[in-house]
Amino acid sequence: MKLTSPHDPFAVLRIPDFRLYVSARLCITLAMQIQAVIVGWQIYDITKDPLSLGLIGLAEALPSIVVSLYAGYVADVVVRKKIIVAVIIVLLFCSAALLFFTLDVSQILQQHGVMPIYAIIFLSGLARGFMGPAVFSFMPQLVANKQLYANAITWSTTTWQAASLAGPALGGLIYGFWGVSMAYSADLVLVLLSLVFFTLIASRPLPENANPQNFKDSLRTGLKFVFGNQIILSAISLDLFAVLFGGAVALLPVFASDILNMGPEALGFMRAAPAVGFVLMAVVMAYKPISRNAGRKMLWCVAGFGVCIVLFGLSTNFWFSMVLLALSGAFDSISVIIRSTLIHTLTPEYMKGRVSSVNSIFVGSSNEIGAFESGFTARLMGTVPAVVFGGLMTLLVVGVTAFKADKLRNLDMTPKPELA
Repeated sequence: MKLTSPHDPFAVLRIPDFRLYVSARLCITLAMQIQAVIVGWQIYDITKDPLSLGLIGLAEALPSIVVSLYAGYVADVVVRKKIIVAVIIVLLFCSAALLFFTLDVSQILQQHGVMPIYAIIFLSGLARGFMGPAVFSFMPQLVANKQLYANAITWSTTTWQAASLAGPALGGLIYGFWGVSMAYSADLVLVLLSLVFFTLIASRPLPENANPQNFKDSLRTGLKFVFGNQIILSAISLDLFAVLFGGAVALLPVFASDILNMGPEALGFMRAAPAVGFVLMAVVMAYKPISRNAGRKMLWCVAGFGVCIVLFGLSTNFWFSMVLLALSGAFDSISVIIRSTLIHTLTPEYMKGRVSSVNSIFVGSSNEIGAFESGFTARLMGTVPAVVFGGLMTLLVVGVTAFKADKLRNLDMTPKPELA
């Protein structure tokens, strides 16, 4: 018997198409994060209503949820690169429209208020509903060896969070020093660069499917697979409710403006703080991936995330709030990487689009629905009580999941030794 070869933390980065993939993902995520900061500050500056911030998430989540299951089916029957390129073209149009709204020649916002912005966010939500399953399914096609999935997921999520780190700070700084039009211009350029990088990646054929099905049967098979697997179902359910109730990020404009009495630059740094913790932890996990007792560690990390949200809600000090946001990102990093690795490992290649669509409904859209929940509860009970309530509900969800989902609680992802 011999053990597997020593762990190479940079294995997937030696694959040229994967480097193009992470470059494209870096650009599109930077663009979306910059856009999120601009839209959030712009709408709150116009309305001064925390519910309007929640409506941003709702405007994006609803169309994404509506098309998600069909998008998963499409990702399993249409070449995935074609879907991604088409989606980015739509997002490029959305960025251009948001920029146009801010120009002097346009009087759209003066005439119609924030509704045109919500309309563009709705369109981008439709596009992202198709992009999620396509990107999720395309990434493992760039990595031939399944043993590299965890490494690929670590770098992919690290890239996403690095952009989430830099994007909000960059968006806040550009908005604060050069204005809204320049910030939207940066957003537009980055989406264009992402389109170029994705275009340069060699297309991959669809994985073979021994039992092709129509949409209805295909959807039924995908749902049956997810809901019949306790580990996958409990992992994505845990993330759903944790993010749903712990969506304090949507209220950061209120904290920056009204509670901490600071401007858009501070908002950018606060939006970036969770990504700082996420990236630092992800780099650690690239060198020392978690496998032993992965399920228990995932549960503890989601609980740690909930505690950070409670304390953040109570904080009135900018730097203490920044530390708590960074810690929440570190805990979230471990949870996300473990969940993504087990979903990629347990799901057949030909079914990944459908499984990803269910995952998108549970997890991807929960960020936007969580934003709406935060805005709605902030309107009802106030901003600080709403955030504290959300963190406490996250802790309750962890407790229930730990009690009910014994397979997730006992999950161990330690690699099996290879035979000589």
